[in-house]
Amino acid sequence: MLKVGKGWKLYLIHHSHTDIGYTDRQEKIERYHVDFIKQAIDILEGAENGKNNYKGFKWTCENFWQVENFLSHCNDEYKEKFEYFVNKGLIDISLNYLNMTELVDRQVLEKMLAKGRDYANRKRLSLDSAMTADINGFSWGYCESLYKAGVRNLFSCLHAHHGMHPLFKKQIPFWWESPEGNKLLVWNGEQYHLGNEFFIMPNAHTSYQIEDEFVNDKHTDHFHIAEKRIYRYIENLEKDHYPYSYVPAMISGLISDNASPNGKIIETINKWNQKHSDNIEIELITLNEFFRILRKGNTLDIPTYSGDWNDWWADGVGSTPAPTKIYKDAQRKYNLSYKLDPEGKLGKKEWIKAAEQQMMMYAEHTWGYSSSVSEPWNTLVNDLDYRKAAYAVNANRLVSKNLDEILSEMGEVSIQPDREKLYKIINPHDNSVIDKVIVYIEGWESIDGKRIAEDIEKTLEVVDLESGNILECQIEKTARAIEIEFIMELEPREERIVKVSRKKNPSKVLTIQHHAYKGAEGVEDIAPYSNNKLGNSTHGISTQFYTILFDHVQGIKSIKDRKNNRELVHSNFQYAPFTGIYEKTDVQTTPYEERRRMGRNRKGRLTNRYASKLKNIELLIDGPVYVSIKMDYELEGTNLYSLLVKVYKDLPKIECKVRIHKKSEWAPENLYISLPFTLGNNTELFVDKTGTVFRPAIDQLPGSNTEFYLLQNGLSFLDNDNNAFIVAIKDSPLITLGTLDHHLIELCGEGTHYKNKEVVYSWVMNNFWETNFKVDLSGFYEFEYQLFLATDVVSEKQAMVKCQELNEGLIGVPI
Repeated sequence: MLKVGKGWKLYLIHHSHTDIGYTDRQEKIERYHVDFIKQAIDILEGAENGKNNYKGFKWTCENFWQVENFLSHCNDEYKEKFEYFVNKGLIDISLNYLNMTELVDRQVLEKMLAKGRDYANRKRLSLDSAMTADINGFSWGYCESLYKAGVRNLFSCLHAHHGMHPLFKKQIPFWWESPEGNKLLVWNGEQYHLGNEFFIMPNAHTSYQIEDEFVNDKHTDHFHIAEKRIYRYIENLEKDHYPYSYVPAMISGLISDNASPNGKIIETINKWNQKHSDNIEIELITLNEFFRILRKGNTLDIPTYSGDWNDWWADGVGSTPAPTKIYKDAQRKYNLSYKLDPEGKLGKKEWIKAAEQQMMMYAEHTWGYSSSVSEPWNTLVNDLDYRKAAYAVNANRLVSKNLDEILSEMGEVSIQPDREKLYKIINPHDNSVIDKVIVYIEGWESIDGKRIAEDIEKTLEVVDLESGNILECQIEKTARAIEIEFIMELEPREERIVKVSRKKNPSKVLTIQHHAYKGAEGVEDIAPYSNNKLGNSTHGISTQFYTILFDHVQGIKSIKDRKNNRELVHSNFQYAPFTGIYEKTDVQTTPYEERRRMGRNRKGRLTNRYASKLKNIELLIDGPVYVSIKMDYELEGTNLYSLLVKVYKDLPKIECKVRIHKKSEWAPENLYISLPFTLGNNTELFVDKTGTVFRPAIDQLPGSNTEFYLLQNGLSFLDNDNNAFIVAIKDSPLITLGTLDHHLIELCGEGTHYKNKEVVYSWVMNNFWETNFKVDLSGFYEFEYQLFLATDVVSEKQAMVKCQELNEGLIGVPI
């Protein structure tokens, strides 16, 4: 036996890791965890009544979602027993709600975290700890959200598979300071099955993290393996000058996610302590117990860190781009509902409450069944995929109904014949906003008693009834309606009425006007001369805010800020703005194994990379409100890659929509869209994640992920003169920085600050994970981005508020 010092304690915390949809159907997992708490109660009751030998058994509920479902589905007798054992300290409750991705926004997250706090307060329970398992990071704002929910301690059981722990070390505590200056005591722990890998459980059958001579050994006695592994582990801690005489480890009843409690753990602990307690004693404790033990020591020596704990496992959202887009739309409608109806008097509170639950479930960290990649045809794989998507769809449906209800109460009417074309325009935001407004007239409708004619753009006008001003408008036809777009400026929360009617003196000139000299064939290709200025064309677009140049190779060649005469396209760009970049790693082994050995690069060492190639560029319309251009590209892995650019004439805004028809592919693949923007050498990049705004690769925990980020609304480049170039990202929240080449991974530190100035890519699709990401990315997609130049920006938070306003927009409804 290896030699270790005397007096060691191995503290085990018994729990079941919640993976909603990884090992079975989502609703089945919900039932499992209800039954697991019942099983824990039965074990404890048996120990108390002498029916088993499990005295000393304790159970920790990994999250409050487990408790909430248990209380909703069990009878009163089990509820009373649950409270009895909680009060005795034999059942513990983590005040985290679920193991989340950063897709969830702050408002929904904090409502869910409040459930555990409310329960603890009602029952007068002294609970102040939370644990997470499997996930590899949290938004910086998550720290403050936990603190607001009364959490003071966080135990992180991170999983370094395709990820890594921060601070370059695990099994250490640190104080995590929130953006608001509040602190959580964090235990930066091991993977959540460490206790099982010690083979303390009699039914342990495999090793996931520990690699030694016992891997795949089915003959050696498990207790002998436990002795070897535990003594080696403690010896390594001693060699590493570990400062404590105790060490915690999580353990499940089986070495599986969604595992049941197992009373036999007590048998192994008793057997161990009879033989080894002088050197290493094992004790089963609870989560809150552990932090009471930790806090009894000198916590002044524990270091403090602030910054984003960027998640390594946030990229699952890129494997389901279609439902993620539906989810992001639900988030916007949810926020608009609260802005329009902050007290919930106009909408339906029950719809909002149900939508919050659905939004939380979609943002939960599990992204598919365990054999999604190896068996993509499997019925259960597809069942779980559709169920996951249903969370986003149901959330969107519920918040859409709620927003419809609110707008109806505010005067919106449904379609009806001979309606006077009046529209209420609403600014739902707390700031003055000048932005586009779009209203619709159905194809069957009449205007002032006359049917819509082919030359409708020559005959309609939009009038602001308050001022009497005629607003410049532009008209496009859609599949079932005409779309009337105009610009309005509204004060905070202001509402205005406009009327669409026929002009008294219709113009005989088309809305589309070109100013350059052109020949009889209609082609406009003469350079400026004399007093004739260059018209907007496929060579360039010029407004009071921007000069944009195109060429036949790159597409968008340059975007200049005209006021400051500076280039907004990064000087080191490899791919022009909105170029599509497709990667595919050939499968040399199996689809599973090829992905497993990718590590943290999310691609193979010799991946094949292709950039979109421009094959056509066309000026669509040049009207009084905007000018639009369409660019068609060829891109490997797709049947369609098109970019629609809409440049506004009286707004510092460029709207870009990328349309993709993606082919199906089993091999690992990624699809990026280039966003190579900057404000110059003095630019700093800021992003918004759940509850926080920070500088990626700078304002982060040391040793955290700088490869990619999951955003809420977008990003902003800020200079020293209070200017901001904002990129609002509507549908696809993942971005990556710097090189796309396979490379050695740089963990956050002073040496990574340069990455803040690197080129940004929108990471719209991936299917690289070897187990549970959706492997089939095929289908039709549209991803929307808005570029906006803002001045007098006093803070990065103000810039990101503007980013959110761009995504949510002004509202126009028929009345």
